[in-house]
Amino acid sequence: MKALGGLRADLLDDANAYRPLPRMNVERGLTRFLPERIRIYAGLLPHALVIGLAVIVFGIGYTTGGHYGLRGLLFAGFPAATVLLTLVRPVFAFWVSLVSTPFLAYVGFSGMWPWEPNSLAGHLVVLTIVALRTRPRTAAWMWLITAGYAFFASFLFGVGVGLTNDAPQLLFFSALILLVVTVRQVRREAAAEVTAQQSVTAVERSKRTLLEERTTIARELHDVVAHHMSVVAIQAEAAPYRVENPPPELEQAFATIRENAVAALTELRRVLGVVRAEDYEAPDAPQPTLADLDGLVGNVREAGLDVELTVTGQVRELPQGVELSAYRIVQEALSNVLRHAPGAGAKVEVSHVLGGIGLRIVNGPARGLVKPTRHPATTPEGGLRRPPSMGAGHGITGMRERVAMLNGEMTAEPTDEGGYAVTAYIPVPREEVVE
Repeated sequence: MKALGGLRADLLDDANAYRPLPRMNVERGLTRFLPERIRIYAGLLPHALVIGLAVIVFGIGYTTGGHYGLRGLLFAGFPAATVLLTLVRPVFAFWVSLVSTPFLAYVGFSGMWPWEPNSLAGHLVVLTIVALRTRPRTAAWMWLITAGYAFFASFLFGVGVGLTNDAPQLLFFSALILLVVTVRQVRREAAAEVTAQQSVTAVERSKRTLLEERTTIARELHDVVAHHMSVVAIQAEAAPYRVENPPPELEQAFATIRENAVAALTELRRVLGVVRAEDYEAPDAPQPTLADLDGLVGNVREAGLDVELTVTGQVRELPQGVELSAYRIVQEALSNVLRHAPGAGAKVEVSHVLGGIGLRIVNGPARGLVKPTRHPATTPEGGLRRPPSMGAGHGITGMRERVAMLNGEMTAEPTDEGGYAVTAYIPVPREEVVE
């Protein structure tokens, strides 16, 4: 029943459906090298090939049918018209070609049964085109139906005694042609499935990289916020003892502040427990800031990279989250220089401007391999960079996430000299600047 259901789905349901032959893709293969005005018409090559095959089938029938009048024209033209029908109704063309076979053999005089020469050629062409335009299972069904008709016509009908039986030749050559077509179809479907899976994998890898970076940012910001909340809790607990005979209302207010701070710390730990990896260990040292850039640049120089650091504007203390993100952006950009542009020089510009901070890390073209004097994958605070996780574009993704989190802007693009430049601006409202 399942097999019969496949037959019905492939050759019976919507057998007369209108399915015009699409234009060929001219953006790949040899046609992509053709001039533009010629390439427009190159997409019609499959249509021209089908029309050419129909002309050949017509010529075979007109020269071997034995009729040169209207009857001969119809005898030669019907198989050719069936070939042309594959351009718009491929499955219907198969049935027309098969059903018309005994009538064409009856009116023909070539001595061949059950296919006349033009009918045999036309049926081979129809089988090939329909197999190319459908799925591999359809080709198997068409061959089995054709073989069934050949068996009945040759051995059970009792017609054509003394005539030459051409059914074995048709079945042999059609089997070879359909096998080649089926293999091509299977390979094309497999290639399409692999391409689709690669696209899905690339999307999933990008999502995974994004989630990893957001998790890392959440861990680091937890350390920053936890530090400040701890300070609030301690100061709220100590504040009543700084005032002699504080009123009960004031003591209660400070107690409430401390309770809220402790509750906030507890919630922070719970949230971090969700995003923390099993092997994650909280850093012992405080999170780095822009004041640690000199140490970072020194580590990079020891790793074999020539770096120049320039700080402009009025240096002021910024919110710790901003300073941490700016430090990580410079850190990751310099790591990318070491990974992708060995031997290139780099410049780091930090601009303290009104309303924010600007960063620009630019490097020249790669000049060869450089052996670092220290291992570049050291700790975030004392070394060059954090160990990168798997995935393409992890560093750029992380930098963009940090800048977007702070409502900033960032560009990362090649330079005219063959290097690469990362530019970021992080706005800092005046009320957030630490005085």
